[in-house]
Amino acid sequence: MAIKFQYNKTSLQELDKQLKTRLRTLPVLKNKEAALRTAVKKAKLETQRLEEELDGSILEYEGMARLWAEFDPSLVEVCGVKMGAKKIAGVNTPLLAEVEFEVKEFSLFNQPHWFNDGISILKKLASIGIEKQVAIRKMLLLERARKKATQKVNLYEKNQIPAYESAILKIKRFMEDEENLSKSAQKILKNRQQQTETALW
Repeated sequence: MAIKFQYNKTSLQELDKQLKTRLRTLPVLKNKEAALRTAVKKAKLETQRLEEELDGSILEYEGMARLWAEFDPSLVEVCGVKMGAKKIAGVNTPLLAEVEFEVKEFSLFNQPHWFNDGISILKKLASIGIEKQVAIRKMLLLERARKKATQKVNLYEKNQIPAYESAILKIKRFMEDEENLSKSAQKILKNRQQQTETALW
């Protein structure tokens, strides 16, 4: 990364200030990245758990396939999903609060007795499916934030901080050389003045 600067004290102070800001910010960014990495890992595990739970529940009721042929799935409908939000390492993530269902009326006398159980099973499966989708969304948001944090850490660590340090070093060397030249010039001038004064006497 190329930093524009001038060989003077003002530029040196400005670069020093920028460097100190980045050095102070870097540990915070690293902590955020580590927290996001952990949160992404947890979110992936949660997504896998919900997927396994959903698959397990479907397999559990697969033996009742003949009975499901009699069941009317339009009796149960998701009419609303209440969402909340939770901040994880500074990232707003979705949080499932409640899934609202609408159960249409049906005659208990004309339908098999297990229809109530079927409704409960459908509600359970739909709830797990919706919870899984929310977990996937949460995982994607956290993963995107983690990537951004990693990029920023790398930008600071590998590009900006070394570039500022290099620029500061160049300015300091230039100023030291200038000071040495100035001192040498003053010595030469003083020696000449002394020589002229001794020649006059």
